[in-house]
Amino acid sequence: MELPTPLPVTDLEATARHIRGRLVEMSHRAGVPHLGSSLSCVDMLVAAYWGGLAIDPAAPADPDRDRLILSKGHAATTLYAALACRGYFPEAALEAFAEPGGSLPEHPSPRCAPGVEAATGSLGHGLSIGLGMALAGRLQGRAYRTLVVMSDGECNEGSVWEAAMLAAAQRLERLAVVIDYNKWQATGRSNEVMALSPLREKWTAFGWEACEIDGHDVAALVARLRRVPDGSGRPVAIVAHTVKGRGVSFMEDDNNWHYRTPSAAELAQARAELGLV
Repeated sequence: MELPTPLPVTDLEATARHIRGRLVEMSHRAGVPHLGSSLSCVDMLVAAYWGGLAIDPAAPADPDRDRLILSKGHAATTLYAALACRGYFPEAALEAFAEPGGSLPEHPSPRCAPGVEAATGSLGHGLSIGLGMALAGRLQGRAYRTLVVMSDGECNEGSVWEAAMLAAAQRLERLAVVIDYNKWQATGRSNEVMALSPLREKWTAFGWEACEIDGHDVAALVARLRRVPDGSGRPVAIVAHTVKGRGVSFMEDDNNWHYRTPSAAELAQARAELGLV
């Protein structure tokens, strides 16, 4: 499967704003938190689905498609909204997010919607899932790539580093992680809860081709994802510096929005800031 031609930067940024508006609406309607964490990873999913990965919304089960695993499953609204906006299913389905018995649960479940690759949300497991997919692709002789979108807090988990060591040992150059380094976890600053810094150097020490990037520069993210594999013969780790609550001024870098949900007035204010009214 071929990589698509990337959208112009202005279109990518407009898509990201639209998705952010959807996220605030979904959180308000369903009364579901984790909005700050969802907003911080929008740009990396836009980069992946609109130019960084070889995918086809009309053929979500194509065996040669690139895979995206949203390991930070508490940001499921971002995954659902991105898939809907990309054409995997109608955007109207987002209105049923988190409804009892519905198809879009608070955390992704297997095949709950077209394009959802795996159940996630038990933090620290997504990289192991992606590692398995990358190994399967090699064994099957397929050229697809696997991207795992992780939170910085997941890097607290030992399972992440076990998977990182095995991926490097197997030289899985078609496997990549992008880490949403928004500097917050549920109870405090990431670098105070655990000594994550220097994060890029840690991934390098584990045998990965690691880099740092502005996680809200959609064009730069697209360009880096399109260069996987990059000729190093190693898996790729992209440490993406982001802002929790990105795009809504009163939510940015405020960890209260890990658990808060917006009121009707806050929804209206957020949509106005995003230029959606």
